[in-house]
Amino acid sequence: MFDFAAARRMMVDGQVRTADVNEPRLLAALSDIPREMFLPGHQAELAYLDRDLRVGGEGAPARHLLKPMVLAKLIQAAEIAETDAVLDVGCATGYSTAVLSRMALSVVGLEEDGTLAKSATEALARNGIRNAEIVSGPLIAGWPDRQPYDVIVVQGAVEVLPESLSGQLKEGGRLVCVFGRSPAGKATVCRMIDGALSERPIFDASAAMLPGFEKPPAFVF
Repeated sequence: MFDFAAARRMMVDGQVRTADVNEPRLLAALSDIPREMFLPGHQAELAYLDRDLRVGGEGAPARHLLKPMVLAKLIQAAEIAETDAVLDVGCATGYSTAVLSRMALSVVGLEEDGTLAKSATEALARNGIRNAEIVSGPLIAGWPDRQPYDVIVVQGAVEVLPESLSGQLKEGGRLVCVFGRSPAGKATVCRMIDGALSERPIFDASAAMLPGFEKPPAFVF
């Protein structure tokens, strides 16, 4: 029988701690939350691999869980306080939302794929998580019903950040994402300062592009 607990320990010790992730609450969440429970049964044994994992139906747009190291470093860079309200954009099956729920006061997980959103809701319930909820809607629109947020975590690569999303940050709030297409992506922290986003690249990273966050095609004469 596959030893998920041992695989989880190896993920934390071999992929996350070695990448200079040292936030105690984050390490505890990654050590405790069973990532395999946020994947379909046939993918469970892939849960702790050092790569993005595709989830969702064949006909739906590609959706992925970020590789553990990238997710952990993004969350650490967001400097989440225990009193923070967090929006998790593109939460897919809800694993990232579960991790964030251990660090923040409240989390909204946003997923536009209705099937994935249902799976995420069920997975959070199975894990007894009560300070997070899953909502369904366009990712680029964010979730204005609960704004403003202290932190927005974007679960994928982006080429543009629409104001409809970034405008939901509080003054001083942080947004973390991967800017740019693989292999030239940069994990980035954006802070809302005097009503404008200030961007700071923090490490090289690759992630699948989120639908709706691509640059519009350039006009060619």
